[in-house]
Amino acid sequence: MAGKNQELNESLVIRSLRRFRDRYFRTSEAVENRLTPDDTSGLLDSSPVDVQFLIMTFLSPADLCRLGATSRYWRAMVRDPLLWRYFLLRDMPHWPSIDHVSMPQLEWLEAPLISEERSLDDRQEGENKEPEPKFDYMSEYLKGCPSCRQHWLPSRPAYEVVTSFLQSLVLSSEPRYAMFGPGMEHLDVSLVTRLMYAPDVLPVSGTPHRQINSIGSGISYIFNNQHKFNILTLYSTNRAERERAREEPQSVSNKLFTFGGTDDSGRPIYNPTPQVQEVCQVVNGFIYVANAEPGRGGGESEVAHIQALLSSTAASKSKPLLVLSCISREEPEAIRTTSQENSAERNRARSRTPCVDMAKQLGLPQLSNPWMVQDTVAESLSGLLDGISWLLRCSGVKLYGS
Repeated sequence: MAGKNQELNESLVIRSLRRFRDRYFRTSEAVENRLTPDDTSGLLDSSPVDVQFLIMTFLSPADLCRLGATSRYWRAMVRDPLLWRYFLLRDMPHWPSIDHVSMPQLEWLEAPLISEERSLDDRQEGENKEPEPKFDYMSEYLKGCPSCRQHWLPSRPAYEVVTSFLQSLVLSSEPRYAMFGPGMEHLDVSLVTRLMYAPDVLPVSGTPHRQINSIGSGISYIFNNQHKFNILTLYSTNRAERERAREEPQSVSNKLFTFGGTDDSGRPIYNPTPQVQEVCQVVNGFIYVANAEPGRGGGESEVAHIQALLSSTAASKSKPLLVLSCISREEPEAIRTTSQENSAERNRARSRTPCVDMAKQLGLPQLSNPWMVQDTVAESLSGLLDGISWLLRCSGVKLYGS
């Protein structure tokens, strides 16, 4: 989220709100004339703009929308584009998940800031119609914010509801997912080991007998004590090489892919090995375990690996991709911060790559597959169940309460 074009300090937002307020009320006397000694409804209207802005920063998105419904003045105030751009830049790094539907359009944040001439206060007196902002940051925020995401997104079409109901009547086979990625191998805490010994999170139901050449059958788990699913773990190297690479950082050849040269832009191209291609044919989706600890991204090679697996079969475009943006352990309590603290301090305290940044780094917005990025902690498995729930729903599994 860094960059000169993305910087938006509070003073700029306050200045934009103050211009609109001055234009709306014309003069400070107009504000005073609206109040009587017994009138308390306009006290918030007459408060200094910086106080109004401070109050709005403490409100939830739902409360801001309710505030906007109280009067024409507040309806315009809470729809100020700079205000919601500020909220986006402040809160996006702390969203625990993002997917292909709720991902904000980050290119809007790269655009130059709205100038004074294009602010909401530029409508002429007597006009009831509010000007349309060039970028609807409010919609982007409400679409992506986890607390209001489900309420903002449109409901499913009727035919999808009927299809989901019919699918629930059919006993489907146990879904299978291929899990791979550097977060399985480079973290201090093994996510795979924790999965195998965490019956309170995901009980292990067994190891099926069906085999895939040189890979095995995977491990079956039970989600919510109702739904079985299978995970095939695809390691890039053998155990000895992984442990040696963890102790002495070095470049290790990836045995899941073969290098196929570079494209016209100079980016690497990889092809899955025959065994991995066989896995891609039989699985219902993919789990990519990304290393979200700072400075541990794999760059273009990670993007190329994901694209190679997703494009390995003709029907792969419909297979969902769950990205577990994983760190080894929870952030220490001493450096955790609340949403009311200064955004710069919060970003300094953040000890993981934000899921929105992870989606951008891995090139997920350019994929045609359904995808989701979920913050996960290997030691506690925090966030894992939310990701598995999304993955099962994308595979046609009917979950109660979904």
